[in-house]
Amino acid sequence: MTENKLDVLALREQLVAPNGPYAALDVVDTTGSTNADLMSAAGQGAADHTVLLAERQSAGRGRRSRTWVSPEGTGIYLSVLIRPTTVPAERLGTLGMVAGLALMHAARETAGIEASLKWPNDLLVGTDRKKAAGVLSEVAPGQAAVVGVGLNVTALPDGAEPGPGGLPPGSFADAGASNTDRTEIAAGFLRAFAEFEALWRQSGGDVARSGVLAGYRETCGTIGQRVRVELPEREPLTGVAVDVDDEGRLLLKLDDGTPTAISAADVVHLRAD
Repeated sequence: MTENKLDVLALREQLVAPNGPYAALDVVDTTGSTNADLMSAAGQGAADHTVLLAERQSAGRGRRSRTWVSPEGTGIYLSVLIRPTTVPAERLGTLGMVAGLALMHAARETAGIEASLKWPNDLLVGTDRKKAAGVLSEVAPGQAAVVGVGLNVTALPDGAEPGPGGLPPGSFADAGASNTDRTEIAAGFLRAFAEFEALWRQSGGDVARSGVLAGYRETCGTIGQRVRVELPEREPLTGVAVDVDDEGRLLLKLDDGTPTAISAADVVHLRAD
């Protein structure tokens, strides 16, 4: 196995039953989208806690079908299929919060960098808070869900395109990571995800009772920020992000004092006046 390849044997030894919490784990050289692959596999009866990683994606996706650039050997592109049959369907949307906490663990504990979460699903790293990772959670057939993560590990090339709202892209290496071993970072994320997801599942998807909400609030850099919320086919809203509720919604106090809850939108952190 070449140095820059993910070590599938090491990942399986650490993470797949009987030694770990996952039922199956595969690494493919290239695919369109790991999320799309596991969405299809869910309909064909793939097991709870199935993991798929790709060295490269040709059609990686983020929220609102945006492209996630996924070049070979530079990042971690993975998806996890879960079948949380005890969790009501309306709570499956909070899985993104679970994945966000696992990303924070990978950044801090495995890569040795400081990071924060930007609501709803971005991992920001470095003193200039660049986006190094995102989460895409989708409901799959048969009371299942697929959670996908795209994470930039090695240094990004010059000219990397900014994200929505002008959010600059970054990576663990650019943020001064002490560890950029992709296999170790993937394993760190997957271990943490399994731990947080187990608590979430045991609590019936209740993020408050499971402790997920408290952890998310603690690490969410959006709370307390003045923000602009960009919604499809509507004028942007501006105000202060005051909290995240137990449905994963961002709670705002608008400039005119009106409280409002946002379920899905692009949020831009505004500089203080």
